[in-house]
Amino acid sequence: MKRKEIKKEVLKWADNKNLLSKDHISVLIQSLKLISEVGELSDAIIKKDVKETVDAIGDIQVVLIILCDQLELKMDGCLESAYNEIKERTGKTVSGVFIKNE
Repeated sequence: MKRKEIKKEVLKWADNKNLLSKDHISVLIQSLKLISEVGELSDAIIKKDVKETVDAIGDIQVVLIILCDQLELKMDGCLESAYNEIKERTGKTVSGVFIKNE
């Protein structure tokens, strides 16, 4: 399946599960779900569990698709905005962490 088709299916699934409410509490709950999924990703990486890493990355994308729908944002627009913010950023990488210049 292509990304656009998967997104459509994710939103259909989320709608069937009543996850697309745009009220503040529902958006907050979805953002907490995102934090939970990131925790699962970190755990999988620590354990070097490739299967669970793939699952967690997929789950994070599902949550982000739902969250963007709730907030009426486009994922590609969010990505482009982030890239435009970092593309000119300078700094250095120390122990695998990029530290930007002020």
